[in-house]
Amino acid sequence: MAAHRKPPQRPFSGHTARTAVTLALAGAATATGFDGTGHAEPQLTPEQVKARVDTLYREAEAATEKYNGAKEKADSSQRRLNAMQEEAARKQTKLNSAREALGSIAAAQYRDGGIDPAWQLALSSDPDRYLDGAALAERAGDRQAAAVSQVRGQLREIERLRGAARIELASLRSRQTELDRQKKTVAGKLAEARRLLARLTPRQQAEVTGAGRTSGPRASRSATDPREPLERAGSAPAPTSRAAAAVAYAYGKLGSPYVWGATGPNAFDCSGLVQAAYRSAGISLPRTTYAQINAGHRVSRSELQPGDLVFFYSGISHVGIYLGDGLMIHAPNPSAPVRVAPVDEMPFAGATRVA
Repeated sequence: MAAHRKPPQRPFSGHTARTAVTLALAGAATATGFDGTGHAEPQLTPEQVKARVDTLYREAEAATEKYNGAKEKADSSQRRLNAMQEEAARKQTKLNSAREALGSIAAAQYRDGGIDPAWQLALSSDPDRYLDGAALAERAGDRQAAAVSQVRGQLREIERLRGAARIELASLRSRQTELDRQKKTVAGKLAEARRLLARLTPRQQAEVTGAGRTSGPRASRSATDPREPLERAGSAPAPTSRAAAAVAYAYGKLGSPYVWGATGPNAFDCSGLVQAAYRSAGISLPRTTYAQINAGHRVSRSELQPGDLVFFYSGISHVGIYLGDGLMIHAPNPSAPVRVAPVDEMPFAGATRVA
C-alpha cells in the first residue's frame, strides 16, 4: 500500500507575501485600536482650532507680560549689582592706598627702634629742638591714629557693600529663574498654537488668525504734523500733542510683526508698542500691561479719547492705544502684525490716560 505523502509547501510568492504582511499589519492596527494605545488625535474643526489657538495666545500673552516684568526687575537688579561692585572696587583701591601709607609709617618706626620718648629727651644734645620734634611726632601720631580709624571704617564699608551685593546677586538669580520659567511657558504655548494651525489649510488659517483682515488706514511715516494720520483715518483728533505724537508713532508701525518681549523699533508685543509710542512723545511708561494701567489716571469707557490706553481681559494681559470711533491700534499676537481693530474685539478691562 503506497504511503501518502504531503505535497511540498511552496514558499510565499511576492504577491502572497505582501498580502500576508498587509493582513498582519491590519490586524495589529485593529488590536492597537482596541487596547487604546494608538489613537490618532481627534480632528478638530476650524472653529475648535480657533477657540483653542485664541486661548493659547491669551495664555502666552499673560506669560509674556510676566516675563517682561521679571526682565525689568532682573535688569534693574543687574544695574544695582554692577553699581555696588564698581563702588566696592573704588573703595578697595582707596583702602589699598591707605594700607600702604600705614605700612610705610610702621616700617619707619621699626627702623627708628621705637625708643621711649623720655630716654630720647635725656640723650638729646638739643632738648629744645627735641621737644619741638616730639610735639610734631605727637601730632603725627594723632594723624596716624585717625588713618587707622579711617582704614577700619573703609573695611566695614567694603564688607557692607559685599554683603549687599551678595543679597542682590541672590535676588538676580531668582529673577533669572523666573525669566526662564516664563520664557518656557510662552514658547510652549506658541509652539502648540503653531502645531494646531499647521493642521488647517492656508485658507482656514487665514480665517482663524484674521490674517486677511484689513489693518486700517496706513499713516505716512514722514508726516510732519503728528495729527495728520488721525485726520486721514477719519478718527477724532487727539486732545494733546503728546497723545497725537504717540498715535502717529503707532500708525507708523502698522504692519510691524508681533514678537513677544519686543519693544521696537521693528517688532513689538502689545505693551512694547505702547511703551515705544509714548517714549517717542517724551513720556516714560512702565514695561508691563499691569503696570501701565496705573501709570496715568483711570477713565471710563464712555470718556475715552484718542491716545488713551485700553486694557483687556481680567488679568490685564493686553493693551492698545485708542483712536476714537470705537477703534484702537495694537499688536495682537504672533499670527497678526500691528493693526487697527475694534475695541469690542476683546473683553474690555479698563482704560487710563497718560497724556
